[in-house]
Amino acid sequence: MEAVDDGIGEADRLVLEGLRSAGDAWIVGGWVREALWGRHKTDMDIATTLQPSEVKELFPRSLMVGEKYGTVIVRLDESISDNTWEVTTLRSEGSYGDGRRPDQVEFGHSIEDDLARRDFTINAMAIDSDGDLIDPFGGISDLEDGVLRAVGVAGERLGEDGLRIMRAYRFLDSADGMRSMEGSLRSAVKDNLEMLDVVSRERIGVEMMRILGGWNPGEVVSQMLEDGVMGRVMPEIACTAVPSFCEDSMVNLALLCSDETSEGDEMVAKLRSALVLAKQQLRQMAFLHDARDVSLSTEVGGLRRFRAALPAEWRSAFTAYSQGLGRDTEEFSNALEALSPLIAGNAPLVDGIALVEATGLEPGPRMGRLKGLLHRIQVERDLSTSGEVLSVLDELDWRDSDYEGWPALGWP
Repeated sequence: MEAVDDGIGEADRLVLEGLRSAGDAWIVGGWVREALWGRHKTDMDIATTLQPSEVKELFPRSLMVGEKYGTVIVRLDESISDNTWEVTTLRSEGSYGDGRRPDQVEFGHSIEDDLARRDFTINAMAIDSDGDLIDPFGGISDLEDGVLRAVGVAGERLGEDGLRIMRAYRFLDSADGMRSMEGSLRSAVKDNLEMLDVVSRERIGVEMMRILGGWNPGEVVSQMLEDGVMGRVMPEIACTAVPSFCEDSMVNLALLCSDETSEGDEMVAKLRSALVLAKQQLRQMAFLHDARDVSLSTEVGGLRRFRAALPAEWRSAFTAYSQGLGRDTEEFSNALEALSPLIAGNAPLVDGIALVEATGLEPGPRMGRLKGLLHRIQVERDLSTSGEVLSVLDELDWRDSDYEGWPALGWP
C-alpha cells in the first residue's frame, strides 16, 4: 500500500466522516483511478461495512435505489452540496443467471473480497481512512503501463455482466492516449459477444455515448469494429471509423453511421432499436445524416435560412460533422460569421389574418403553405415590413399552382 494524494472535497469528507463514525468506509472505483493521475472529475463511490438501513439513518435524504444489492445514493442537505455519492455495503456476489445482475448478494465481507468482484484491475483499487492505496490486483501497475486487464479470469468477469464488454472499450480510452487490452481479455470479449444480447439497449446506449464522447473515440470505435463488437451493438447499420471524430458524442455518432446508405428517418429507426436514444437526439441524427452531401453554398439567402431555421446546436453540429467527413467548411463558416442579423428577426411578419385580407383565401392547406412560403422568402431576402412581404404575392402564382410543392422555412 502507498499514500495517495486524496484531493477530497469538503462535502466528500463529510460523507466519509459520517460513515466512519459508525463503521469503516473506503473510496473505490473510478475516483481512485483518476486520483492516481491527479484528476478528480469522477463521482466518488464508497464501499462501507454499514448496511443500507444504517447509511439511511446517518443520511436521511439518501435514496434506497439498490438496497437489495447494498447500494444507497447518499444526499446531503441542499445547502451543503447537490452532489450524490453511491455507497455500497461490502459484498460478494454469486452467479449471474441473466448475465446482468447477481443471483444473490452476501454482505459482510472484506474490502479485498469486494474488490475481487469488480471488472478491471484499474477499477479494483480502494483508498482507506489513512489515505493509503489498497491494490490487491496490480491496478496501479496496469494503470502506469497503460494496460486494461480483467480482475481474475477474464471470461468469468465478462460472463457475469455483458455490459462489461462495452465498459472494456470505454476504459481503453484515457486522456493520455489509448490503453492496450490485455490478450486474454480481448479474447474473452470476442468469445462472449452474445452476452451483449441480454443487456438492455438503454444501458448499451449509455456506454456507447460515453465512448463517443471520450478522448479517442475514433481509435476505440476502430477496435470495436475490428473485434466484432460494433456489428453486435448496431447490426443493421453500416459503421465506419474513417471520419475524423471530434469532442461531440452526437456528431461522432453521426460520423460513425455516415456510411449507412438509407435515408435519415430509416437510419434513426435502426438507431432507436440499437441504442434507445431520446427523440431530440434522433431528430438531430436524421438531420445530420440527410445533410451529409448538402452543398456548402455561401449564397446569402441559403445562409440566412440556415441560421434562421436551425437551432444553434444543430448549426454547430453540422459544421463539425462536415469537417469530420473531410469537407472544407472554412468559406462556409466565414460567410456565415460575416452575415448581418436579420432586420426583422426570425418571426414571420405576416400572420393569417393579414393574409386572408390580402388574398381572400379561406383558412386551409393552401393558405397555411402560402404563409410558410412567404416566411421563407422574408428570411431569404431579409425583408423588414409586412408590406414588403405581401408585395411578394405579385410574383407568385399562389391562386392556381400546386401548393403542396411550396417550400416553407427550412434548411437545406
